[in-house]
Amino acid sequence: MGLAYNVYLDSTKIFGCKNCKTHLANYDDIISRNFRGQHGKAFLFSSVVNIKAADAMERNMTTGRHVVRDIICRQCNETVGWKYDKAYEANEKYKEGKFILEAELLQVVY
Repeated sequence: MGLAYNVYLDSTKIFGCKNCKTHLANYDDIISRNFRGQHGKAFLFSSVVNIKAADAMERNMTTGRHVVRDIICRQCNETVGWKYDKAYEANEKYKEGKFILEAELLQVVY
């Protein structure tokens, strides 16, 4: 299996885990800022790094039913958001394969 090394992003603005400051996402990878999570404001990202994904589960959300999996900081095991695996509504399909990071659980680290 080997060691898992953290990815360090190189950008003008980087979001990291609020708990341990591990790099999670590049500001330029935000697709939308118009999302809400369990802790308030959230962002939709095209890609994130240094995370582990929990098992997939179906959830009823404000925009309909989705198959999602929680995403967890690889460094400190804090849940930081979720990944959309499947959307059942045609107008929600754009979310598939994308990530939500909750603003309350993030910190600008660079």
